[in-house]
Amino acid sequence: MLATIHHPAATPTDALPLVIAHGLYGSGRNWGVIARRLADQRDVVAVDMRNHGESPRAAAQGYPEMAADLAEVIDSLGGRVDLLGHSMGGKAAMQLALTAGDRIRRLVVADIAPVAYGHDQSHHARAMRGLDLAGVTSRGEADRRLAAVVEDASLRAFFLQSLDLKAEGGPRWRLNLDVLEAEMPKIVGWPGTQGVFEGPALFLTGADSAYVKPEHRDTIRTLFPAARFAKIPGTGHWLHAEKPRAFEETVRVFLTA
Repeated sequence: MLATIHHPAATPTDALPLVIAHGLYGSGRNWGVIARRLADQRDVVAVDMRNHGESPRAAAQGYPEMAADLAEVIDSLGGRVDLLGHSMGGKAAMQLALTAGDRIRRLVVADIAPVAYGHDQSHHARAMRGLDLAGVTSRGEADRRLAAVVEDASLRAFFLQSLDLKAEGGPRWRLNLDVLEAEMPKIVGWPGTQGVFEGPALFLTGADSAYVKPEHRDTIRTLFPAARFAKIPGTGHWLHAEKPRAFEETVRVFLTA
């Protein structure tokens, strides 16, 4: 089963657990602050997706497989949850909603649509895999080395959250970079899943992001007829990191409506 980070409710209620599925190259740890704040009245469980963090390594990174992983976690939590997914995690969440929607009460999809994208993220896997980790003892040193191939400081900071500096035998990535690169067409793609999720679904996007375009809305409404749309001003694809309090409050209002 996927590795999970449990955040018990500060004040337990009868609210269903919230499961959070992160995006490509991320981990459940990335969502720690938001998860803890959303755990005021419900349990929150942040997962490491397959081939990420402490979760099992596998040869496939398709959305049917990732949805099955999430279903296993949900079943371990009682069989029904609220589900939030960002980017790759959002596609996995949509896949599950369309194929086993009875496990989900409310769905939040953060800055992604059920469509295939034309961009490629495999160069980031190559950049991380090519980083010389010999003698690296600090993230500052790793950042300086990674800057030679990744100019964006915020991206470097995000990637380096998955660098384990204390691993036995020396620093290592908590990512199965070989498989993620090989499976990139599936990750940026979409399997064309049929089905309908009738439950409440919030498609929450960054106002400055191009991931969810107006022309995607008809596709979304066909698959998710109860879909609602919201944007967080002044944010891009990493909306939860750029304005975490606005993101958290929007999610909270939707889940408790």
